[in-house]
Amino acid sequence: MTDFQGQRAVVTGATRGIGKAIASALLRRGVTVIGTYGSDGKAAQRFLEESGEVSDRLFLHQCDVSSYGEVEALYGKIEERFETIDILVNNAGIRRDGVLAMMPEEDWRRVVDVNLTGGFIMSKFGVRLMLKQRYGRIIFITSPMAHMGFAGQSNYAASKAGQIGMMKALSRETAKRNITVNCVSPGFIETGLLDDLPEALVREYRNMVPLRRFGKPEEVAEAVLFLAGRKAAYVTGAVLEVTGGI
Repeated sequence: MTDFQGQRAVVTGATRGIGKAIASALLRRGVTVIGTYGSDGKAAQRFLEESGEVSDRLFLHQCDVSSYGEVEALYGKIEERFETIDILVNNAGIRRDGVLAMMPEEDWRRVVDVNLTGGFIMSKFGVRLMLKQRYGRIIFITSPMAHMGFAGQSNYAASKAGQIGMMKALSRETAKRNITVNCVSPGFIETGLLDDLPEALVREYRNMVPLRRFGKPEEVAEAVLFLAGRKAAYVTGAVLEVTGGI
């Protein structure tokens, strides 16, 4: 608790799956969480209701992370209310799978806009607030697809590889300001992103994992907590894999 008490964190895609697990873990450790969500207002309302006694430290905002104007407005509200932030978790992400030769341009652009450009915009404004106190933790949620590149996921793989490259560059830019930047790379995790896959493909993916199971969102959250904590002060520019061994 003492490692996080009184801190403020921004978590994108905070109302479902991995993002919800991360936001919940931070709340339990005394962090004030500003979470974003895209369009599912019902999921946001459920999260608020489920948060119970810590809901007074949970602030949820609908925000398209790929929109410069919406993100700028969000950070304006954050700065006005909290002045600065300590943690930023770039978790928001989408998939629109399809073989490259048949992929609609819109599917390419939307995945890259949300997963990669969204991380750029969120980090740009996040760094500016962290510089006020010369301290911060920025964490990108990337994917093993950044280097494995499954067929049908060229847009997703490109966006996740781009996150790693951006993280590496940003970690060098902010190191002297005591701001660390890292990635957590979850493998197959039990979230809604797997719901639309055929059962045969799900079995194939599970068999790829040496631990012979998919991970849980809470296991990813534990890795994020490590990198977000003060004890991880000498870890920057790194990719922490939570993959079950793939």
